[in-house]
Amino acid sequence: MGLDDYGGGQGPQPDVLVVTTNDVPGYRVQTVLGEVFGLTVRSRHLGSQIGAGLKSMIGGELKGLTKTLVQTRNQAMDRLVEQARARGANGVLAFRFDVTEAADVGTEVCAYGTAVVLARE
Repeated sequence: MGLDDYGGGQGPQPDVLVVTTNDVPGYRVQTVLGEVFGLTVRSRHLGSQIGAGLKSMIGGELKGLTKTLVQTRNQAMDRLVEQARARGANGVLAFRFDVTEAADVGTEVCAYGTAVVLARE
């Protein structure tokens, strides 16, 4: 698996800047548009569950599950950015992920933050 299989985030010149901070140096918040989120629920693949169970007995990274979680987080973040863009935002502040079990059949990943319009100072 390559580097893209283990990470995510935005490219160098995003049209909607997503940050975990409450402000962005060099910018001021011109308008707060409100909360935005991106949500996805992924079911567990039987084969990966069996493989993960076997791997957990001997230890080590569960690479198949790691790759799936990265894809899931990236999809949730993409949906968050789509929602922010649709509201006219060019930034999302206080970005976070929330991960929970979904009815014992999958994993729910929610990316959320505050959509804003940023202006250069």
